[in-house]
Amino acid sequence: MVRTPLTPEERERGERLGRLLREARGGRSMTEVAASAGISAETLRKIETGRAPTPAFFTVAALARALELSMDELAGRCAPAGV
Repeated sequence: MVRTPLTPEERERGERLGRLLREARGGRSMTEVAASAGISAETLRKIETGRAPTPAFFTVAALARALELSMDELAGRCAPAGV
């Protein structure tokens, strides 16, 4: 299966999501947050660094729960400026 390339906007949105998750994680270790969300630390690392700019919905939901963020807040803060 060939995956269509991401648009610049999709890449930027992924980078914003990564920054937001990194900020919300604060002093907690990547391993601790990943375990709490039920994902691997490598998956969290890829999301935070923008190497996985389009994570699955349930992965984002699990991270939001682990970091005590609302999905509305995540969506709002990751949306492009002016939306």
